Amino acid sequence: MTGSPNVVPPGGQKRHLVVIDMQRAFRQEGEWHIPRYDEAARTIARLAASGLEPISTRFIPDPAENGAWSSYYDRWQSMRLDPADPIWHTELPDIETRGSIDLPTFSKWGQELAELIPVGEEIILTGVATDCCILATALGAADAGRYVTVVEDGCAGQSDAAHVQALNLLELLSPMINVVKSDALLT
Repeated sequence: MTGSPNVVPPGGQKRHLVVIDMQRAFRQEGEWHIPRYDEAARTIARLAASGLEPISTRFIPDPAENGAWSSYYDRWQSMRLDPADPIWHTELPDIETRGSIDLPTFSKWGQELAELIPVGEEIILTGVATDCCILATALGAADAGRYVTVVEDGCAGQSDAAHVQALNLLELLSPMINVVKSDALLT
């Protein structure tokens, strides 16, 4: 997956580590379990310890279930839970973040992240799931003119195959989106 060069923003612009949806809902056994969650969490901890100050996001369901979201939750009945349920708590031991952005959408790109990450600066994406929220957030950030780096070993998908497929799709968008291993950021 590391065929794309790590393009550093011009002038050495600031890098922002964004940790997508590292929550109990995806760590624990169940319908939304991400098998390599803990491996991604270890990589995220290493990146945070290197001085990259993380911004975290959380997927929080909207009880209104507008439009197609109602059909989505018809499929995933067991996840039709109150937004305050502990299943939506972040599970990233020993990592402090500079706040959390809570959204009821796959993509976490929006006004809040745009205000934290100016045009021309780099968003470094980690978290879950590569084939859903990482993919959606990367596309939104690239469309908004941000340099996007997806950390291959700092993400995890619903399966290894889905993870690899999503990374392959993202690599097609280089140099707007680059896929790297964490070691490339830690050296």
